Amino acid sequence: MPESPVAPRSNRTRLILALDTTDPAQAARWIDATAPSCDAVKLGLEFTLGCGLEAVSRVSADRALFLDLKLHDIPNTVAAAVRALAPIRPSMLTIHAAGGAAMIAAARAAVEDSFPADVQPILLAVTVLTSLDAEALHATGIAGGPRQQVLRLGRMAMQAGAHGLVCSPHEILALRDSLGDGPCLVVPGVRPAGADPGDQKRVMTPAAARAAGADWIVVGRPITRAPDPAAAAAAIAAELEG
Repeated sequence: MPESPVAPRSNRTRLILALDTTDPAQAARWIDATAPSCDAVKLGLEFTLGCGLEAVSRVSADRALFLDLKLHDIPNTVAAAVRALAPIRPSMLTIHAAGGAAMIAAARAAVEDSFPADVQPILLAVTVLTSLDAEALHATGIAGGPRQQVLRLGRMAMQAGAHGLVCSPHEILALRDSLGDGPCLVVPGVRPAGADPGDQKRVMTPAAARAAGADWIVVGRPITRAPDPAAAAAAIAAELEG
């Protein structure tokens, strides 16, 4: 099982392949096809709920796993969920920053208590989903737009014990200005030039996300729905290399 990739920030932005499917065989084919270009794989709610944790372990064997479950509940429940995920040994694990400082601190304590020191996952606090823009946030009672909310949640989450943050590419520079190079920034909402943004509202190209300071970018449909997923992943990896 690969070690957790907690490390000081480097100049290299790495690629996570999002496996949005409920078909383990299809996920395995995508992993095999893109292995030379992708540094980690993401399994989220669709795959985990559709296939179960045993399939998560099997599909992600020998690969760095970004387990994107966005845990969000009272502190005790989230801590218990983190402990329950210890046998999976994810390299990265997401919680919602909106759960508050006590929930984040409880999740961090559960990571330290339940995982061996050499395979503890990067605990990532999700700030504002990339499907939300200022109008959508305002409808939920949050004024000031995504950037202000991301900064507010990001500062709180890091102070509470998160190792890093999930943000759209539009907030990378603001977070780096506010928090420096320490936080691991994992960035969805990345699309090659000309690609369909789908349901993403705040998007950027791989090269632009790299230049802004992303540690990892997450790309799914532009690779998995491409006629040649291997070629699509290779093109994005080449763009990240500059």
